[in-house]
Amino acid sequence: MTQDERRRVIPLATRAALASVAMACFLLLLKGFAAWSTGSVAMLGSLADTALDLLASLVTLYGVRLAATPADHDHRFGHGKAEALAALFQVMLITASAVGIAWRAILAFGDPQPTTGADFGIGVSVVAIVATVFLLSYQRRIIRQTGSVAILADNVHYQSDVLLNGSVIVALVLDQYVGWSGADPIFGIVIALWLAWGAFQASSNAIDQLMDKEWPEDFRAQFLDVAARQPGIRGIHDFRTRRSGSHDFAQFHMEVARDLTVEHAHDIVEAVERNLRTAFPKVEVLIHLDPEGHVDTDNPLVEADVTPHWFGKRV
Repeated sequence: MTQDERRRVIPLATRAALASVAMACFLLLLKGFAAWSTGSVAMLGSLADTALDLLASLVTLYGVRLAATPADHDHRFGHGKAEALAALFQVMLITASAVGIAWRAILAFGDPQPTTGADFGIGVSVVAIVATVFLLSYQRRIIRQTGSVAILADNVHYQSDVLLNGSVIVALVLDQYVGWSGADPIFGIVIALWLAWGAFQASSNAIDQLMDKEWPEDFRAQFLDVAARQPGIRGIHDFRTRRSGSHDFAQFHMEVARDLTVEHAHDIVEAVERNLRTAFPKVEVLIHLDPEGHVDTDNPLVEADVTPHWFGKRV
């Protein structure tokens, strides 16, 4: 990505994150008043989810801005892992909210309190759905232009809000128009379970990044296919990958004929780097050059035989 492209991408992603924060603030005030007016546990659960949406949007804004910060003297690989650390903090808040909503819903089964103002609660949920749909449309346009992973994650999160607001409408209709008094706490528990599932997914993704989990096998294979197209390569081994925020890193050892000059071997490496940069513009690549047949004796991956093979070599 060129500097001109970077200057264009960062403001767009930041604007999308700011729009998400503004939307969460608006919905938080609206749903707070609706939860207080209706006494609905489902609406309370939706309010808690919106509060977490605000936190998630703030984290996304922070992540987008920090991820755009170039690598510095103390952070040579950039600042992408700050997103994972922030996500783990967010997971703790999501889990606490899920427990609180579930406890409130359980108490409502034993001492049911009638909900009021169904029309108002339904109206608020409809407004929330419409506003969220507009935000989703705007985010998708930004994603198409920038490819921002952070905004894509925020977009997926807000898609779940449409379902949650829909469940609030159903709960209020069943409670006040059909007469099923148990609907409201049931939907409150469902929302709590939804929040807990979201917390589990967020923690899993964050831990994968912090533990430098390898790319998916299909993506690794595509990357190696592009690297292997360059004439002059005799083998690839010690292929390692990781992801940090929206940045990807790949490194591997590349074998060439032993009789090549340093200049010729360097030309092959640069050609491979150009091909990979064209096919995978967001991946930072580090290539170590080896003579054909060289075997690393100090590599624990080789000794443990835990890596796949390419060109008949370990990768």
